[in-house]
Amino acid sequence: MRAILKGKDYISTQDWTVEELELALDTADELKMMFKKEIPHPYLPNKTIFLLFFDKSTRTRNSFEAGITQLGGHAHFIDSSTSQISHGESPKDTGIILSSYGHGIAIRHDLVPGEGNTYMREIAKHTDRPVINMQCDIDHPCQTLADLMTIREKFGKDNMRGRKIAISWAYAPSYAKPMSVPQGLALLMPRFGMDVVLAHPPEYKLMDSVMETAQENARKAGVKFEVVDDMDAAFEDADIVYPKSWGIESLFHVPEEALEISKKYKDWICDERRMGLTKKDSIYMHCLPADRGYEVTDAVIDGPHSIIYQEAENRLHTCKALMALTM
Repeated sequence: MRAILKGKDYISTQDWTVEELELALDTADELKMMFKKEIPHPYLPNKTIFLLFFDKSTRTRNSFEAGITQLGGHAHFIDSSTSQISHGESPKDTGIILSSYGHGIAIRHDLVPGEGNTYMREIAKHTDRPVINMQCDIDHPCQTLADLMTIREKFGKDNMRGRKIAISWAYAPSYAKPMSVPQGLALLMPRFGMDVVLAHPPEYKLMDSVMETAQENARKAGVKFEVVDDMDAAFEDADIVYPKSWGIESLFHVPEEALEISKKYKDWICDERRMGLTKKDSIYMHCLPADRGYEVTDAVIDGPHSIIYQEAENRLHTCKALMALTM
């Protein structure tokens, strides 16, 4: 299977089988153990990956840069605004040329619905090097793979079926955040046996195509997928809660309107009362950065249910696994 994955794009978790994703998770576990024990693992000596960013980043950029270094290779950071892409260079030309210089291309292009995923797939059409999605408008498959790894560490690899994950919108005043994290969670978690409850105000629904696929994934896996408009209802008896803000699909070109609408829902916050609705051993997750005091209270994000730092750390190990398997 490792040989089969060499050169394979990772643009959505939906593009990989459960068996392929299991291999990625097992590889991440192995790499994490080696990192902790300081066992060298230069599996990609002299390999180069290009990291193309259309948006800001902390965890994603640094996990890929540190990860490829630990694997024996090197990363080139590219800011789209300071490259010829800003002058209109095509995805075809960009893909062909970068792939001739190195061994992999990773892209973050997440802020405009209808653009990022399309751009990545166009790049992938014109290169035989693997293209890795560092976050697009539809999915954030590096984040959700790390989330799944973290959940399995908490509850056990063979103890996922029937676990309830509450994916909830939460209020944040900072900016209209991408939809890709909740969408990626909705796509991935049912495939690994989890019951999903998605909660959001009426205006903040996810993309129709994603919802259809997520519901089909749940049907095939024999698990539940439910949508509610009540944060409390989603949290009730949940094993995992993942409350975060996202924007309105039709208003990403006018984000100030989405932010104005969001003010009606300032009470959509993850606080101690809501955590009290969950199971005793429940976990709080967030991809970070979280809007403290809006999406979540300090008492929760810094409290005993929170596993945000373990979750963030696993970004390193999962992205290393993806590069090691595909490059």
